[in-house]
Amino acid sequence: MRIMCLNGWGGTLHAALADYVGTERPDVLCLQEVIHCPDAPGDWLEYRDGDHVLPQRADFLGDVAAALPEHRAIFCPAARGMLWDGAAPVVSLWGLASFVHRDLVVVGQAQGFVHGSFAPDGFGDHPRSRNAHAMRLWDGAGFVTVAHMHGLRDLAGKMDTPARRDQAERFAALARGVAGEGDARVLCGDFNVGPESETLAILSRDGLTEQVTAHAEAGTRTSHYRKPMRFADYMLVNDAARVQDFRVVRSPEVSDHCPLLLTLRAA
Repeated sequence: MRIMCLNGWGGTLHAALADYVGTERPDVLCLQEVIHCPDAPGDWLEYRDGDHVLPQRADFLGDVAAALPEHRAIFCPAARGMLWDGAAPVVSLWGLASFVHRDLVVVGQAQGFVHGSFAPDGFGDHPRSRNAHAMRLWDGAGFVTVAHMHGLRDLAGKMDTPARRDQAERFAALARGVAGEGDARVLCGDFNVGPESETLAILSRDGLTEQVTAHAEAGTRTSHYRKPMRFADYMLVNDAARVQDFRVVRSPEVSDHCPLLLTLRAA
């Protein structure tokens, strides 16, 4: 089973991303920063947060679904807020999505909030609400539980905080609640923390090993990210013997985050 984790940056690099995932066709794609606004007047909207302005694909969820026609899309909204079409505000949903190949059977799943709760009346101030999604999958030979989250953004930095400790505990509990005894387990996402963080220590308590740091990777950010901290994305696995391959994909650049790509051996 091939599992990809990626913060899609709202589809800012839509063409490259759609081409890449459509060619790579992972069995499971865990995608963060997903916009869903299919009734928008055009294909592009703009995200505005003070001086931070980014182009966003109006229906990024639909775009990726079209690139992966053999997959089922599960969208998990975290907030409902305004993007912009010129001077006109456009109500949009924002969250994360999981894409699962139709040959895999989803036998259990849960979504929930690891920080805050659903925000229906605007994206709000930072740190904003964040959610997670966990799935138990049957691949014809055994069970694999895959869970991902988008960790909260704190304007002060990526240091440990009580809120980040709480979100790690909630994420671990969500994944445990879906997994069955003996499952291969994969926890991943844009955690928004450094490699020495308390978050990784908490998630490792359940016998998981983090792959980015275990493979001595230099970071998970692309050239589109200008800040010095190069780590944000992680992937933890409970059974090292099942790991056939793990890569931080440096090229092509499809976001300001690198895709993480894990291949698990069959049970």
